[in-house]
Amino acid sequence: MPLHNRLKEYRARLDINQSEMGRLAGVSRQTISQIERGDYSPSVTLALRLAKICGVTVEDIFSLDETEDSYEKD
Repeated sequence: MPLHNRLKEYRARLDINQSEMGRLAGVSRQTISQIERGDYSPSVTLALRLAKICGVTVEDIFSLDETEDSYEKD
């Protein structure tokens, strides 16, 4: 299931660039860019850190696209 995110939107609300978000989260600007593009799924720890920086829950930023049948149902 693809992981969708609204990180760019929340980062814009904070009026900070990718480099600053990366510095606050302890990762590189490139990692923030990859997350925003959907090319990289963050660890649970990083997702929690990003949510805390944005002042929201992880679910506010990240969501799964459950419409795709890319997994087997029980």
